[in-house]
Amino acid sequence: MRAKTLSLMIGLVGAAVLAGCGSSSTSTPSPSGSSTQAAAPTCTPASLKTLTPGTLTVATDTPAYPPYFENNKPSNGQGFESAFAFAVASKLGYSPAQVKWVKEPFNSSYQPGPKNFDFDINEISITPARAQVVDFSHTYFQAPQAVVVAKGSKYTHATSLAALRGATIGVQIGTTSLQAVQMFIKPTATPKVFNTSNDVVTALKVHEADAIVTDLPTAFYITSAQVPTAKIVGQFSAPGGNKWGLLLAKSSPLTSCVNTAVDKLQSSGQLAQITARWMGGASAPALH
Repeated sequence: MRAKTLSLMIGLVGAAVLAGCGSSSTSTPSPSGSSTQAAAPTCTPASLKTLTPGTLTVATDTPAYPPYFENNKPSNGQGFESAFAFAVASKLGYSPAQVKWVKEPFNSSYQPGPKNFDFDINEISITPARAQVVDFSHTYFQAPQAVVVAKGSKYTHATSLAALRGATIGVQIGTTSLQAVQMFIKPTATPKVFNTSNDVVTALKVHEADAIVTDLPTAFYITSAQVPTAKIVGQFSAPGGNKWGLLLAKSSPLTSCVNTAVDKLQSSGQLAQITARWMGGASAPALH
């Protein structure tokens, strides 16, 4: 999932974030990903209980695609999520040299258990099921789903979700895109589920799938760089599954301070500036 700064992406800024540091040491997740989390005495590297003292360990999947990461190098600060992660780190008092990047497969990031990172940033949608076993920060981006088809296919001119019900649809396993397909398109054929986003794109290229469903920024990247012969036929909202948050271990001692950092970036306008630079641009027709 990813795309380049070709002024193609969407200009949807994350939902408003609320609340800062709380006062208890427990976390109660809500469907929106907000948590009531204890405040550290101070949100500084000296007081934060990170995986490695004095270092903020940030995870994402590989390959890491535009517009979220540039040149498959999360540590370069280029791309929406790379830039945002460094901005969060800065609010917490960490310099770029104090940020360590590690690889974490998308599908394992939200599984229960210990983590090898302080937070993960990977277009991870906040859902009630995931929030039962991991913590999420306040929302930093909200994206609709998009349907991409090969140009010339019989679904090229689809104007409604119902018109896509006869299509063979490809989607990545474990994503909210799969849930969106099942709940809103309701195809007559079982969706084809693939392990990686690369596999989904390949399925479109070789006509193994009539259409694929992914988030809209990724759809723009697919049609501009990966499969330029493909077309976005439209976008649709999937309530409860398209808000992205930073992912932390369940009841992480960092959640409150991370939330405060996200809030400050949102209220200062810095998040909007990062979003506009890397994600601003076009939209797509609505599908109902």
